[in-house]
Amino acid sequence: MADKIVALKVDVDTYAGTRDGVPALLEDMARFGVSATFYFSLGPDNSGKAIRRIFTRKGFLKKMLRTKAPAAYGIKTMLYGTLLPAPMIGAAFPGVLRATEQRGHEVGIHCWDHVKWHDYLPWFPKRVTAMELGLAGAQFEEILGHRAVTTAAPGWTVSPDSLEVQDAMGLSYCSDGRGTHPFYPVMDGRRFRTLQIPTTLPTADEILGENGVTPENIHDYYLAQLQDGLNVLTIHAELEGGAIRASFVRLLERFAAEGIRCITLGEAARQVANVPACRLFMGEIPGRAGRVAIQGEEAP
Repeated sequence: MADKIVALKVDVDTYAGTRDGVPALLEDMARFGVSATFYFSLGPDNSGKAIRRIFTRKGFLKKMLRTKAPAAYGIKTMLYGTLLPAPMIGAAFPGVLRATEQRGHEVGIHCWDHVKWHDYLPWFPKRVTAMELGLAGAQFEEILGHRAVTTAAPGWTVSPDSLEVQDAMGLSYCSDGRGTHPFYPVMDGRRFRTLQIPTTLPTADEILGENGVTPENIHDYYLAQLQDGLNVLTIHAELEGGAIRASFVRLLERFAAEGIRCITLGEAARQVANVPACRLFMGEIPGRAGRVAIQGEEAP
């Protein structure tokens, strides 16, 4: 795999992102003949409760201001689950999930309650972890008529229990962490059997406003970062399908002009061989408040 290949992963975190961002991305990707893997949040949009991170996560407020999050996500989204009721996402937009799959994209599970998983997973009893994925899986199957074969953890937040539950679901692969190449995870001394395809490139919200990166030149940044072989780029329906939609279109234009092929994570999973086992741990990365799952060294 010597050529530069980009697997596109789309995280859909919110009600508004599902309603507005996903259709926009479907339209833009269709223009360029690009397929991606979309991960949908399916339960309540409790985005407003994320405000608690100002007090619990160093750098969260700075990141919110740097990325202009209130403008990007919208005031209503920032109030869901607090001053406004939390709307149910999957039940409101089953047609969006069906349209995504009908257009040839892969569809997987992001979560049931994004904020709850992202903020509290380390303290979940195993039964709560299983319940969160179980609720999402049931909603997914009700909408699409088949079981999900892939999941991606909100905020790249994992635990040994969440990896165990994924194994029990019989998934083909997951995309839960940050790293450099596909691997089988080993966490807290426990080895798991579901293939992980980590995000290899930083996300827009991690780099915008840093080191001169702007919506107008972020496509140049990504082109300069691409490595030979597989690159995995996570975008967000709320940003690349909304506030910085023009930036993403410019990136797709550059991919097309330079012959860089875009594939789904499923395609990437089918192409890998000689996959190592690697340690997976929660740690910090530049540009993101709080800890994420990071691929470590190969495990013996």
